[in-house]
Amino acid sequence: MSVVVVTGGGTGIGAAVARTLAARGDQVVVCGRRRGPLDAVAADTGATVVVGDTATDEGVAHVVAQTLDRHGRLDGLVLNAGVARTGTLTTMARADWDETLRINLTGPYLLVRQALPHLLSSRGAVVAVGSVAGLRASADYLAYGASKAALHMLVQNLAVDLGPQGVRVNCVAPGWVRTEMGDEEMAEFGGPLGLDVGQAYARVTAAVPQRRPADAAEVAAVVAWLLSGEASYVHGAVLPVDGGTVVVDPGAFAFL
Repeated sequence: MSVVVVTGGGTGIGAAVARTLAARGDQVVVCGRRRGPLDAVAADTGATVVVGDTATDEGVAHVVAQTLDRHGRLDGLVLNAGVARTGTLTTMARADWDETLRINLTGPYLLVRQALPHLLSSRGAVVAVGSVAGLRASADYLAYGASKAALHMLVQNLAVDLGPQGVRVNCVAPGWVRTEMGDEEMAEFGGPLGLDVGQAYARVTAAVPQRRPADAAEVAAVVAWLLSGEASYVHGAVLPVDGGTVVVDPGAFAFL
């Protein structure tokens, strides 16, 4: 049994990870800025709830302290908290750029640094939730894409630094996933085109080899595997969980 902290654990991929880990017997700590969704996940899973901003020094210190107070150890981190603010170089507000980098990149750095003594003690594991947007460029995703690409490289640098000390660090890079945040994006995208949410997902995954978005549980299963001993020699990986999105040649879209 492991003790695992999941940031952004109240909704979407984070909530699915919490449910998957709890089902296999792990003790889960879900954290985020909104208590309501966290309490709902805790009611289903028995997870410990910690409310706070994990992109601040005070927030990560609180999360780690509460985890140790409740469970006495810390074996894993799932760095899932994130925001997706859209915009280009000329349309994005500076505040949105700063907030995206703070939450998507600085937050993971702060939490790993705070938790490191305990991860070293337990020879634990870290899994970050990146994105295919950090592997391939997309319109209007300037800050989000840059933050996720930087997160991927943070994972690889941490893998080099921490591997010799017994801590494994990996990353998943999901494509489109049916989550609350994804549904909001589909509503925004599909509304002007007269598409409902399901039709919008079908449109944006039309060139994905599997022709559909993921369910959050599918991503959670990969995260849980990377945390487990079954992935004991997987280290420094940025693993797409994207239905084949990144293998497609854009020049072949016309034939799809």
